[in-house]
Amino acid sequence: MINFSDMPSNSHIHFIGIGGISMSGLAHILLKKGFNVSGSDRSKSHITDKLEKLGAKIYIGHDEENIKNADLAVYTAAVHDDNAEIKAAKKQKIPLISRAECLGAIMKEYKHAIGISGTHGKTTTTSMLAHALIFAGKDPTVSVGGELDIIDGNIRVGNGDFFITEACEYTNSFLKLYPSVALITNIEADHLDFFKDVGEIIESFRKFALLTLGKGYVVALGSDPNVKKALENTGCNIITYGLEDKYDYYAHNIVYTSGFPQFDVFCNGKKICHINLNVPGTHNVLNALAAVAACSCLDIDAETAAEGIESFRGTHRRFEHKGSFNGAAVFDDYAHHPTEIKATLSAAASFEHNRLWCIFQPHTYTRTKTLWGDFVKSFDFVDELIITDIYAARELPDGVTKAENLAAEIAKHGVKTRFVKNFSEICTLLRRELKKDDMVITMGAGDVVKIGEELVNTSA
Repeated sequence: MINFSDMPSNSHIHFIGIGGISMSGLAHILLKKGFNVSGSDRSKSHITDKLEKLGAKIYIGHDEENIKNADLAVYTAAVHDDNAEIKAAKKQKIPLISRAECLGAIMKEYKHAIGISGTHGKTTTTSMLAHALIFAGKDPTVSVGGELDIIDGNIRVGNGDFFITEACEYTNSFLKLYPSVALITNIEADHLDFFKDVGEIIESFRKFALLTLGKGYVVALGSDPNVKKALENTGCNIITYGLEDKYDYYAHNIVYTSGFPQFDVFCNGKKICHINLNVPGTHNVLNALAAVAACSCLDIDAETAAEGIESFRGTHRRFEHKGSFNGAAVFDDYAHHPTEIKATLSAAASFEHNRLWCIFQPHTYTRTKTLWGDFVKSFDFVDELIITDIYAARELPDGVTKAENLAAEIAKHGVKTRFVKNFSEICTLLRRELKKDDMVITMGAGDVVKIGEELVNTSA
């Protein structure tokens, strides 16, 4: 186990795949701690530019020379054994650790370390909690899987005893962390290119919860049956939240104004605060409850937490308003799982609009194939749906799973659906057909965001 506090402050740490949202955050933290940091990635970005300004040495492309004289190398899961820098590290006997191991080593140095896990809602809940702790004056270090305006990016390096991070279950990476508070927003089938089935996923979350045994808390969505299974007979100190009064923290008197919820928060039958959210949807009521419950574990009073949460106006790529085109509002959202899609579109439908358009880019062949039936039923709120080609990410085409077939099945389900492979053709179609007061949402974890940005730029 690497212990950064035992390493000389001038140690050279090299990141293989430094441009990723999580890897860049870890590099930022270690730069602020005084380490010499270098890293490589396939291409430049505003993230690598920012790291360069902070003092990191950035290499574009992977080469064995990049890792020369490093004392430690950190690699992302997207990098494999045939990578030139991985090979060079092994040859030069430079210690190699994964991104998750690096995150765990950093996390271990904080008195209060909060890991936010779950199939959905990690980024938003992490962001709400960051707002709450900043408003409470706790000066937290924050690592979030999106870009958040209050911290001017995806990372904040504080001087307090608090560390907040997303805790991803993919490849069981969250089991390498050291949380004093483990937050579980929900558990569903996902990442089935790694996990055998939902039972195996539940078991992983159980192990994550057990990391707090005897030293901390588990904050969990009480109404989720898979969460209940994961926490059964763990002996953990569990705090639940939900929409009903049978949970420790619950919402009451929920009212929606122009799509935005406001509600009272109760704890064990007593009203503790009122929250006016500036993000839409019932799913965000739950995310806010999770943040308030987590704050209770950190001795932050509910009123202060509520004030911070109310200041949250969304993370980039989470129902983000990009601008307008021809009188139509253009949004972007990272949703790429059926449950996320339904939650986002339900929230969008609550706003006044003419027609609701969605341009959806499926993410990975495995996810599209294993959750096919759920995807078919995810777009019922939409008036006009465009499906574009699958974003492969880490996978190769399987020759069977095709976006055009998904579009055809959704159309049979009763939603007006078209398959358009080319982004420029989609932009042309939208320019021709969008009308005043329409709402259009680009949706997916790939590069579909470019379509909305192109539209808005055209309008400008």
